[in-house]
Amino acid sequence: MSDQLDLAPATDLLTSQEYFVNMGPQHPSTHGVLRLVLTIDGEIIRKVEPHIGYIHRSIEKMCEKDTYRQIVHLTDRMDYLSCHINNEAVCLAVEQALQIEVPERVKVIRTIIDELTRLASHQLWWGVMGMDLGAITSFLYGFRDREMINDIFEETCGARLTMNYNVPGGLMFDIHPNFQKRTKDFVAHFKTKLPEYDQLLSDNPIFRARTEGIGYMSKEDAVAYGVTGPSGRASGFACDVRKRHPYGMYPQVDFKEVLMTDGDCFARYKARILEMWESLRIIEQLIDNIPEGDFQAPTKQVIKLPKGEFYQRVETARGDFGVYIISDGNKSPYRLKFRSPGFSNLFVLDKVARGSKLADLVAIMSTFDYVMPDIDR
Repeated sequence: MSDQLDLAPATDLLTSQEYFVNMGPQHPSTHGVLRLVLTIDGEIIRKVEPHIGYIHRSIEKMCEKDTYRQIVHLTDRMDYLSCHINNEAVCLAVEQALQIEVPERVKVIRTIIDELTRLASHQLWWGVMGMDLGAITSFLYGFRDREMINDIFEETCGARLTMNYNVPGGLMFDIHPNFQKRTKDFVAHFKTKLPEYDQLLSDNPIFRARTEGIGYMSKEDAVAYGVTGPSGRASGFACDVRKRHPYGMYPQVDFKEVLMTDGDCFARYKARILEMWESLRIIEQLIDNIPEGDFQAPTKQVIKLPKGEFYQRVETARGDFGVYIISDGNKSPYRLKFRSPGFSNLFVLDKVARGSKLADLVAIMSTFDYVMPDIDR
């Protein structure tokens, strides 16, 4: 018997086969309780099919049984990183229906709180974005700076996550005596720390290689899918509600709508970094100019909206959040519908991720900044 093996030359071409894998809801790289059914060919993604509903809580149905004051707090259980902004959307809808003009003091405080909320959300996103791609230090830096905002919120309204401060007609109570000083201290601090974000991630060659040219979304796709917020504006879609349908003090302050054209992961990343600078500009213009006056407009204890349909939209950290109310004249809405930005932003994922590698999907999801309770209502 010969010791030599008879190795015939291979004549068949290598073939591949598509197969399915589940990513989530228990997968450590999934953002929230989200299940993605992936069709992959080797490492190449052929299809992404989101399956949602794992934390559905029937919030819209609950709103039909609650009063307009009670509805407000339910919205901070949706996008819990945009609590104050979500709360304000319901309040603005009620105030619009009742033709209530809130005091200037309320408008200024609400706008400052909104931008602090946006900053805190982007800081958490930035820390998690880096950690998703292996940079654990960014998580520590982001939470270090976010802690200062959480301390301000805790002193203002008594909570650090599902926060609730806005009520129809104004605010629950006036700002804490330390509010202005602590906010100015934070702005001065963060203006020196935000450049560190660029040093650590934005200018990191490994991070750039993982994000530049990855997950491209055209402006046309952003418009077609209704992708708003920094994700849409990174593709050139001018959709900032603060500019298009201004509310609060946004018509009186000077800030830029951050628009980019590259439409890839790095553009969506950079859009949020630049938005943090704009939020600091807005706060600086208002913090020393909070007018004296009441923190609430007079309202009835039991609020009843006139019969009709009312819609209000605001710009959350993730995009265009809308509240649609159908009123039959009672103390609870006949029907209430939320237009959450995360829902629209999620379903472009299949279009954006096809043809990418499996590892790229984590980066793509991070730059869309999904918060699942905003999607599962």
